[in-house]
Amino acid sequence: MTLPFPNIPPDILHIGPLRIRWYGMMYVLGYIVAGQLCRKRMRDGTLPLTQEGLDTFLTAMFIGMLLGARAMYVLVYDRSLLTGIEWLKVWNGGLSFHGAVLGMIIACIWTARHYTVPIMTLTDALALCATPGLAFGRIGNFINAELYGRATDVPWAMVFPTDPQQVPRHPSQLYEMAGEGIILGSFLWWFEAKARREGWYRPGVGGTAFLIGYGIIRSLVELTRQPDAQLGFLAGGITMGQLLSSIMIVSGIVIALWVYRQPVQAPTPQLSVRSS
Repeated sequence: MTLPFPNIPPDILHIGPLRIRWYGMMYVLGYIVAGQLCRKRMRDGTLPLTQEGLDTFLTAMFIGMLLGARAMYVLVYDRSLLTGIEWLKVWNGGLSFHGAVLGMIIACIWTARHYTVPIMTLTDALALCATPGLAFGRIGNFINAELYGRATDVPWAMVFPTDPQQVPRHPSQLYEMAGEGIILGSFLWWFEAKARREGWYRPGVGGTAFLIGYGIIRSLVELTRQPDAQLGFLAGGITMGQLLSSIMIVSGIVIALWVYRQPVQAPTPQLSVRSS
């Protein structure tokens, strides 16, 4: 028993050379939602940037995300793209979220230095505001019928049209949408609010929780996800996604140990009024 794959056309609009694809639109939606959430944090006083600074920050984040995601994919997942100009053809697919995280962290470092803002405050904003984009991105993967899961006999398995074997598989893209986007995002907002309410918040709490939480969730979902064909399984039967996620978890723990040695941040006036 399987569920039918919806077979949504990947193109929203295709007129001659003009193509608007669902996958690209999902990135745009994620960017828009992240921008609105960052503006909310700016109004709340938890993101100390002016409107001009926020616009620069969001632009740097978008550039860092795209360049980091593509560079990591080409260098780690598929070096054959280094030939010619294939590495430039992002529209053909091939982005790594682990690389996107690295690129966005670099963007945070640049913004922090440019506007003299604590970098951990920016990484907290990045962590809390980026999770909707994760959810949208995985929906785009699902519509493209890419990054599907391993063969299975669970009742909700699907046969993806891009699968050469045409066997029922885990819809792992939807698992990632729920875990990395909805569950992780909800947890991070609750976790930061709890830290501020109970008086133990320090800049970096949200960012480190994201690194650890994403790494754990991604490692678990990788147990159902089909490894990239050009890589397969690594030594010990792990996937590249699990290896990179393990690095995220360890990095998050190390940074968290440093963060929790820092002094507690006093609540902003806006937050203290709301909690009274």
